[in-house]
Amino acid sequence: MTSSCWGLNFISFLFISLVSSFFLSWVVALVLGFGVGQVLVYWSKRKEWKRVKEESSSILKLARREAEVLRQEALNKTGIAVMQKEAKFEREKNRTELEIEAKLWEIRSHEESIGALDHELNLREETLNRQSAAVTQGREAVRKMSRDIRQTMANLASMDVEEIKKNLYENVQQECREEHRKLRKELLDRSDRDIAEEARRLLVSSMQRLSTRAGHDLTSSILQLPNEDMKGRIIGREGRNIKCFEAATGTTLLIDESPQVVLISSFDPVRRAVAKAALERLIEDGRIHPATIEDFVKEAKEEIDSIVIKAGEEAIEKLKISTMAPEIIELIGQLQYRFSYTQNMLDHSIEVATLCSILASEVGLDPSIAKRAGLLHDIGKSMDGEYEGTHALIGAEFVRQRGEDAIVVNAIAAHHEEVKPESVYAGLVILADTISAVRPGARAEPMTTYVERLGQLEQLATSFEGVLDAYAIQAGREVRVVVHPAQVTDDEARELSRKIRNRIEEELQYPGSIKITVIREQRFTEKAK
Repeated sequence: MTSSCWGLNFISFLFISLVSSFFLSWVVALVLGFGVGQVLVYWSKRKEWKRVKEESSSILKLARREAEVLRQEALNKTGIAVMQKEAKFEREKNRTELEIEAKLWEIRSHEESIGALDHELNLREETLNRQSAAVTQGREAVRKMSRDIRQTMANLASMDVEEIKKNLYENVQQECREEHRKLRKELLDRSDRDIAEEARRLLVSSMQRLSTRAGHDLTSSILQLPNEDMKGRIIGREGRNIKCFEAATGTTLLIDESPQVVLISSFDPVRRAVAKAALERLIEDGRIHPATIEDFVKEAKEEIDSIVIKAGEEAIEKLKISTMAPEIIELIGQLQYRFSYTQNMLDHSIEVATLCSILASEVGLDPSIAKRAGLLHDIGKSMDGEYEGTHALIGAEFVRQRGEDAIVVNAIAAHHEEVKPESVYAGLVILADTISAVRPGARAEPMTTYVERLGQLEQLATSFEGVLDAYAIQAGREVRVVVHPAQVTDDEARELSRKIRNRIEEELQYPGSIKITVIREQRFTEKAK
């Protein structure tokens, strides 16, 4: 290749030199001929390099394909060998596991056999111990019987026939009396257990069949305003509008810096509902002045009255109760606006009526009478303050004047045991009222307030002279005071209950009524040896 290039270079050099000598000088001709020869040589070498490069590339690719084929064949052979080894190892592992499982099963079998034998030995040992104790006891009994027989024979030897008969009769009578006492106690205990079990069954069954919901105790209502300017219009010039509204509704409007919010406050939920409905209409109408306030309050009262009557009629229809006086229906409807420790009074009354009906059906009483008494038991809570007395007593008097049955009247009056229950229906109302009030989630009171209220009640009772201890029970509805029998007589105990009642009424705040029970008891115990 090198000789051919040099030859081509020399030939081109001579040719270009001869041609150029005719036109240029010999030096220039030589230089030009040499340059052209170098270009031709470079061009021929470039073609040769390109051809060699292509050949080497094709050889390299072929070598790579052959190497890949050889590598793949080697991997296949290696993979087959590995798979065969893995399969062999898996078979060995499975066989070993089976052998281990078999040995474990055999060991467990031996352990179970040993455990059974040990248990059997323990049972035999216990049996032998019992038999030995029985033999020892029998031996002692035989010895005692022998002594008794010898003593009896000695006594008989010194007694005549009449004395023997009399002694035998007394012994038999004493044994029969003892057996009769044991039998009577067993029967009474069994009866008490059966009665308690049946009572628990009835209560659980009745409570499970009752569906209830929790309410919310509110003393205020929040009303959203469309804008801040509405506050000024509600207040009016020199407060005329707000004074007129509060006088017409019997509520208090609280307007503070809270944005677009007015608070309606009142302990009477019916008045609060009337005030909220009237204020909503005034805001919607936009004309707020004393004349329109009175008109809208009147319309709101009529609306709430219709809602109250409808709620009372729905409660009666829901419970399938026969016709009642319109005044009673109105009071029943007003219960939906009244709450006791977050429990809605209308829901509570319906719940008590349902429980009374279920319990009456279970014990064989008339469910309609029980249902009626349960619905009306708290009707006194919706009556105005012009009536004097507790809600149980004023409610009973109210329904009595409207022609309710004497059984229902007594059940209402006695549901807080302020009067003596005269029928089983009163007991059912007391029981259902307690279940509805104390069930989980029915009523809510902060724990600190509850504990503080009970503590104040017990502290007040123990502050009197002669009191040993005091216990607030039934969620603070009753306080039981134990007095020292040597320091307090029966008459003084009766007077003490009145004093405690007066102090409670003067110093404490409490819902409903509180029963005060003063206990004075003396016990004399001797032990015979």
